[in-house]
Amino acid sequence: MHREVKVLVVGTGFSGLGMAIELKRAGERDFVVLEKAGDLGGTWRDNSYPGCACDVPSHMYSYSFELNPKWTRMFARQPEIWDYLKKVADKYRLREHIRFNTKVSGARWDEDAKVWHVTTEGGDTYTAKAVVAGVGALHIPNIPALKGIEEFEGKTFHSAEWDHSYDLEGKKVAVVGTGASAIQFVPRIADDVARLTLFQRTPPWIMPKIDRSINSWEQKLFRALPFTQRLYRNFVYWTRESSALGFAVNPKIMELAQNIAKRHLRSQVSDPELRAKLLPDYTMGCKRVLISNDYYPALAKSTVDLNVDGVAEVRAHSVVDNAGVEHEVDAIIYGTGFHVVDSFDYLDIRGKGGVDLAKQWRERGIETYYGITVSGFPNFFFLLGPNTGLGHNSVVFMIESQIRYVRQCLELLDRHQADELDVRPDVQARFNEQLQRKLTRGVWTEGGCKSWYLDAQGINRTVWPGFTWRYWMRTKSVRADDYTLTRARRERVSV
Repeated sequence: MHREVKVLVVGTGFSGLGMAIELKRAGERDFVVLEKAGDLGGTWRDNSYPGCACDVPSHMYSYSFELNPKWTRMFARQPEIWDYLKKVADKYRLREHIRFNTKVSGARWDEDAKVWHVTTEGGDTYTAKAVVAGVGALHIPNIPALKGIEEFEGKTFHSAEWDHSYDLEGKKVAVVGTGASAIQFVPRIADDVARLTLFQRTPPWIMPKIDRSINSWEQKLFRALPFTQRLYRNFVYWTRESSALGFAVNPKIMELAQNIAKRHLRSQVSDPELRAKLLPDYTMGCKRVLISNDYYPALAKSTVDLNVDGVAEVRAHSVVDNAGVEHEVDAIIYGTGFHVVDSFDYLDIRGKGGVDLAKQWRERGIETYYGITVSGFPNFFFLLGPNTGLGHNSVVFMIESQIRYVRQCLELLDRHQADELDVRPDVQARFNEQLQRKLTRGVWTEGGCKSWYLDAQGINRTVWPGFTWRYWMRTKSVRADDYTLTRARRERVSV
């Protein structure tokens, strides 16, 4: 099948659905959304492990134009967030635009026709004036290459590919990794398994989770008086926004939060030896800050062993640590997160002159303009692209800024009857120079740790350096002077 469309959107998580809604609200109907899976939802469809929940308050982790007064918890769990996305998609009748089980395999810019040629693994092709990639970064599981893993005869799976058909009851389980996913599912399986050995490389900073059920009277109030929910959302936003002072302005401020985390650790872990293993030796914020009330108590159980020696090798029925101790296990669960900095390596995107985007980023480093556009790749837009991730607030806020910006770019093309919109190389270079200058002063670089925020050269290609309201202000309107507009006959448009 071949189809020509004005806008092609890839992905149906918060980004892709948000873009589709923005297009519809602007009166655009000539668009298609491609989804690799059989249902929508992105991260919140894929991650269904026990205990999966958001670490951003529910009322902030939703579209500002589609508030949900029915959240049942302060921090929504995976089924509820996924249900929210499906209801929003149905309300805006997005399914009629979505092509499920359609995985994009490549995109090539046609310099003469000024269109993108997009191919799929199923053989379908599309021609689009513009492509919006809402693929995000948290979708390719990071599975470590453990020595001897091919000899293991037990069960293995990643937390993002949880095998619900496998019964953990009475099993001896090894969990590799102590990131955001692990601290959620470990407490949920600790009472079911016969033995759980948790292999920790670096302990995370963990703050108390201020979670509770939302009362029915609160839900009724939000339904009856929507402005009260918006007021509460604003309160949550600015409370979390203030923490950016410690992340990007002065990392020493994080000492206040570290003291809270240390008290949390002392109050929940009485064993001094275990406490020592769980106390980080880097500044909070250098790695992702986690929240939990049940992770530490789970590690104190007699059936749980925290191992800090690391995995040396895997044998047919066991895992051997670097101290030479052999641990008999029936299953290995990876709580090792996702490929983030290198999550775009799999993309086959060819821009002007046939330039391979993934190769260019590998050789020169990842550079974009506000994480949305890339010089040399006209009419191609990223949502939640490089350097737009957050460590303190809701990425949905960033997504909304980006979908509005993309919509304005498309309107700019239409208004000037142009066929190509390409960010100027000097504008992109200047932006990245300023961006990296700010990032080097932040806790991600000065915090004394190695994290998935940084690439192989130690450069932060993941997070936005500081306040999200500044990102909102800078992307509130498109500066036409930042772009070169061209018509198909290579005539430059004056703006």
